[in-house]
Amino acid sequence: MNGFWQKMKNGFARMMVGRYGADQLGMATLMAGVVLYLIGIVFRSGILNILSFALYAVTVFRMFSRKREPRMAENRKYLEITGKWRLEGTRFIRRQKNKKEYKYFRCPQCRQLLRMKRGQGEKEIRCAKCGNSFKMKS
Repeated sequence: MNGFWQKMKNGFARMMVGRYGADQLGMATLMAGVVLYLIGIVFRSGILNILSFALYAVTVFRMFSRKREPRMAENRKYLEITGKWRLEGTRFIRRQKNKKEYKYFRCPQCRQLLRMKRGQGEKEIRCAKCGNSFKMKS
């Protein structure tokens, strides 16, 4: 049985030679298709199911495309548009992981996000961005 799966894997790898493959935009369209499909099932909407299958078709088309430059340009544009949101999401996750160790707050003057270790009592804080000094309790 292991030989069969190895042959399938090798055959797929040979088929994908020279093709674009998966990227961040492809994963986003695939996830959007799954979400639309699930929403379509819950609300019994045929339109959403058709849209989800259209997103699947776009994803498969992009993955099997041999035109690498246009696909790379599409992905670059997607990353450029969503870069700020993805960065904010990463920062939010990091803050959630560290919230037992650090207290996060904003500078009252410039709204810069700052942090300080918990359990240090009240301290004088100086904002690195604007130089404003203020007291904060951890």
